[in-house]
Amino acid sequence: MKTRAPRILMVGTALDGQGGVAAVVSVLRSCGLFEREGVHYVSTHREGAALAKLGHACSGLWSVARACLRARPVVHAHVSSGASFVRKSLVLLLARLSGCKTIFHLHGGTFRHYAQERSGVLMRGWIRHTLERSSLVIALSDSWAAFLGGFAPKARLAVVPNAVPLPASTGAGIPGRVLFLGRLASAKGINELLDAAAALAPRFPQLRLVLGGSGDLAAMRRAARERGIGHLVELPGWLDAAARDAELAQASVFCLPSHAEGLPMSVLEAMAAAKPVVATHVGGIPELVRDGENGLLVSPHDTAALMAALARLLDDPALGARLGARARLTVEAQYSTQAVCGRLAVIYNDLAGT
Repeated sequence: MKTRAPRILMVGTALDGQGGVAAVVSVLRSCGLFEREGVHYVSTHREGAALAKLGHACSGLWSVARACLRARPVVHAHVSSGASFVRKSLVLLLARLSGCKTIFHLHGGTFRHYAQERSGVLMRGWIRHTLERSSLVIALSDSWAAFLGGFAPKARLAVVPNAVPLPASTGAGIPGRVLFLGRLASAKGINELLDAAAALAPRFPQLRLVLGGSGDLAAMRRAARERGIGHLVELPGWLDAAARDAELAQASVFCLPSHAEGLPMSVLEAMAAAKPVVATHVGGIPELVRDGENGLLVSPHDTAALMAALARLLDDPALGARLGARARLTVEAQYSTQAVCGRLAVIYNDLAGT
């Protein structure tokens, strides 16, 4: 029995892996987008040893080439920086050579730095060429669209935010319990968060800091002990969806003090769970979190401001409840799976000519 030729070929990382792209695509699949729009998914990356990664990438590229030659689907590639861009730029090149329409869907907060500073003249030219030759470039926010329009003026741009499902209300959580979700790395502001927690601990004896995510857990434990808060910090490692939701239900505050971001799923998930958010004024976050209205914003690298924002919420649970309620309303209105999948359906129909 022949398998149905895909109308849309979506390309990204393995969905059983960690990270924002896997979470984004899993949400799109769970809300029925794949079935409604005839989407077939191909992964060109998964975690593992270098040789296994190379083999998976080659297998994914071969699957893309076969599908493009067979059915000429719209090819929708989820792209980040570095090796992710290199892989997806080859995917999009194969698709163009096969006569397919292509979508470059940008994720990852470090792409600006990657395109403008880390890349040499030739790579910058290739990045610009890939953006401008794509049938459509999707940015997660207006600010990212503005950057991409300046970097690649001939690119056709659309803004489609990440989507998040709306869970049942999870309540106020455990007083003093602050949750972080993300890579345990300095670029996520983890050092500033540990410093802020150490400064706040004498004033708030109920404070507990939960750092959920992948990274060097032993180094994080040492860093917490060195600041005298080893007993206040929990390190559960990477959390699957069920464990993440359980942690969100227990948290009274969510904090993501990143130095750079796109439109982080963890902030959307926390807001959907009606949790007050403290985040940094980077990437697309200010278009999602409005300071003092549905969350609190601070400048990146600013430990004193981060400490003050956390103290406001720890001191005033009623403020946290108000901000959390407004955060959920924001997600309902603008970032629901229904709204975002509807926008993608319009894009697919436009490019597929239906």
